[in-house]
Amino acid sequence: MGKQTARELVLGIDYGTDSCRGVIIDAADGAEIAQAVGAYPRWAKGMYCDPQTNRFRQHPLDYVESLGSVMDSLLASAGAETLSAVRGIAIDTTGSTPCAVDAAGQPLSMSKEFAEDPDAMFVLWKDHTATAEAEEINTLARCWGGIDYTKYEGGVYSSEWFWAKIMRVFKSNSRVEAASASFVEHCDWMSALLTGAKDLRAMKRSRCAMGHKAMWHADFGGYPSADFLGRLHPSLPRIRESLGTETWTSDRSCGGLAAEWSTRLHLPAGIPVAVGAYDAHMGAVGGGVREGVLVKVMGTSTCDMIVAPKGKGGERLVRGICGQVDGSVMPSMLGYEAGQSAFGDVYAWFRNLLSWPLVSMKSIVPEGNLRSGEAAARQAQVDAILPLLEEEAAALEPGAGGLVALDWLNGRRTPDADQRLRGAIMGLTLGTTAPMLYRALLEATAYGARAIVERFREEGVAIDKVVGIGGVARKSALGMQIVADVLGMPIDIVASDQSVALGAAMFAAVAAGIWPSVDEAQKRMGPPVERTVEPDPRRAKEYDGLYARYRKLGDFVEKELT
Repeated sequence: MGKQTARELVLGIDYGTDSCRGVIIDAADGAEIAQAVGAYPRWAKGMYCDPQTNRFRQHPLDYVESLGSVMDSLLASAGAETLSAVRGIAIDTTGSTPCAVDAAGQPLSMSKEFAEDPDAMFVLWKDHTATAEAEEINTLARCWGGIDYTKYEGGVYSSEWFWAKIMRVFKSNSRVEAASASFVEHCDWMSALLTGAKDLRAMKRSRCAMGHKAMWHADFGGYPSADFLGRLHPSLPRIRESLGTETWTSDRSCGGLAAEWSTRLHLPAGIPVAVGAYDAHMGAVGGGVREGVLVKVMGTSTCDMIVAPKGKGGERLVRGICGQVDGSVMPSMLGYEAGQSAFGDVYAWFRNLLSWPLVSMKSIVPEGNLRSGEAAARQAQVDAILPLLEEEAAALEPGAGGLVALDWLNGRRTPDADQRLRGAIMGLTLGTTAPMLYRALLEATAYGARAIVERFREEGVAIDKVVGIGGVARKSALGMQIVADVLGMPIDIVASDQSVALGAAMFAAVAAGIWPSVDEAQKRMGPPVERTVEPDPRRAKEYDGLYARYRKLGDFVEKELT
């Protein structure tokens, strides 16, 4: 057991799609001391993004400024004495979210020359501009005559991932190609930034990030060979060389908090900053992942995480998932990742569709010309749409109105990644209502969750229990009931609004030496189960038939689009 003294606090920083969240946690028992959220100012305005072409970029200043906002808020709410008791920091981010950097590891977009160039910014996880490049990687891996470097990535490389995104940037922007010394994942940049690393060679690359998205594996001695990458693009071997060959698990410290950042963040100088990781992977630890327990991180998309012992001999390859990496979740176990490219985003899309008259009126009549309170009233109406739909849809039966929908509105992540795919709705009539459509979309995302569970089981990975964390898990009672019914399994909902940041805090406690292992930190700091959603046996049986229709619709759409 690690040494425990009074008031040993840790800080978990969670960079999500829209905002940065910080949570101060008591390492003794996981009690939350304070939390704060800071939005990304440029992202909130839609800057550097083009949804029509699936381009989603984020400026590094958004990350720096939102972190400053979070820490200022924590200082105001918790006080300087509380922040002075923080003993370690860990950071999680979305991924794969890489950025072109110079030889000092600084994003190119932090320079005057590239300040407004989206290709010099972080390429967000949901950016799908690299679909063709992902297909090139997959084709080459299967036919070049050497190692299939996708075999630990589920056998399918995705446009959401590291090398495909670099290829896309290089093909479309020769200036960025010429200026880039390397590419760095968001989680690695944050840890390097806060520890004052000024040299790429001093940067500790995340096992989680590079294993799941950059095809790093110990069996390869690091990354795919220069020969393989050079056949894809002549500049990729140079980027490969800049990465080194080692990766680190997130229970390790990558250095102490630099004096500059100590002042800016109101924290003690020199406290350890853990090696970074992805949000879902640290969130799975915060949600209680262990062998046989699937943790679903349910937000704009989902990431489904499970772990298993390494065992003897070679790894059992799991087909069509988002990778399997030794130590990516729990340092002592294999971490398996799957997920859906859109989950909460599906519901947000429908809300935005229904609220178009309100939003368009806002653009027709500038807010400055609205009567007092009218802009706020419009926003309140938009915010009320999903709760009202959920209330009405809850009174409907499964498959209401004969509708079956496909959840691939942002492509398919798992099983078998393919971002070319699109969503679909079958069974529309003049009698179809908005609540019917909303329920069909809830059911579609639940069917997507079932496809993942079935794939894991087909590949020999046992799933005995399901845990839901994240905003959708806690906010949508109907959504969670439908998932439980479709899976035919209970779902435990964890009693924490910040399970992902809590998971990061657990890693911070280990990096700081407060607890000797992530297993121990998880036992000491884990949140309780808020409620368990039990499946309805009658509806579960009905959903078996509806799920078969979902699979049939998916087969049809896939044949038409690929």
